[in-house]
Amino acid sequence: MAHLYQGTLGRVRWFVRRFGAAELVRLPLRILSAPLVLRLLRPGHFTFRGAALSYFYHRYNVTWANERCVEVPIARAYLEQAAGDTLEVGNVLGHYFPVRHTVLDKFEHAPGVVNADIVGYAPGKKFSLILSISTFEHIGFDDEGEGSSSAKILAAIASCRRLLAPSGKLVVTVPLGYNPELDALIERDQLGHARASFMKRVARREWREVPRAEAIGARFGSPFPFANVVWVAEFEPF
Repeated sequence: MAHLYQGTLGRVRWFVRRFGAAELVRLPLRILSAPLVLRLLRPGHFTFRGAALSYFYHRYNVTWANERCVEVPIARAYLEQAAGDTLEVGNVLGHYFPVRHTVLDKFEHAPGVVNADIVGYAPGKKFSLILSISTFEHIGFDDEGEGSSSAKILAAIASCRRLLAPSGKLVVTVPLGYNPELDALIERDQLGHARASFMKRVARREWREVPRAEAIGARFGSPFPFANVVWVAEFEPF
C-alpha cells in the first residue's frame, strides 16, 4: 500500500488537494523566510490543562504557521512525565530534537524509525506512553488502501491500547476539519477516549484551550492556514 503523497509529483498533488493551490505558493516563501522569521518571533506561552507551555517555533515544517507550535510542546510535556518505555506512532518529534524512544512509521524511512503498521505491530513489550502527533487523521484517508478511514482509525487505536502497560496512556493529537470520517467519530464520542481537550487558534500566533461546543465543526484552513482546532485525547489500556 502506498500513501498519496509518495514521490515529488504525488506530494505536490496531495498538498494542493489538502491545503489548496495558494498554500503551495506560500510554502516555499515561508521556508525561504524562515531564518528571518525565527529571529523576529517573540517567545510566547499558552495554557494546556492548567500548565503554561511555550510555543514551539522551528524551521522544519514552519511550525510558527501551523498547529505544530502547540502539538510539540504538549507532546514534550507528556514525554517528561513518562516513567517507562515510550512509543511514538508517526515520525514527528525526531525532526525537531533527538529522541530516545521507539518511533514507528509505516511510510517514512529514517534512521532509527521502525517501518511497520501499528495494526499487528508486536514488539514483545508494553509501553507506559504511546504518542501520536497529527498522524491518525491520515489513516485510510491519505493512502491508497481499500476500506473506510474510520474503521482503520478505530483498529489503530485499539492496537495502541493493547500495547499499553496497565497504568499506561495513549495520547493522540489530530486537527479537526481535515478528515471527515475522523471528525464524525470525535463528534459522536466513538473513539473510546478517557479524556479530551480542544486547542483553538484564536489569532495568527495565539492558541487557547476551549470547550467542546466551541471546537466541534471547526474548518481546516479557515480562518487561519492549516489546523484551526487540535483535539488532544488520552486513552487508557484495554
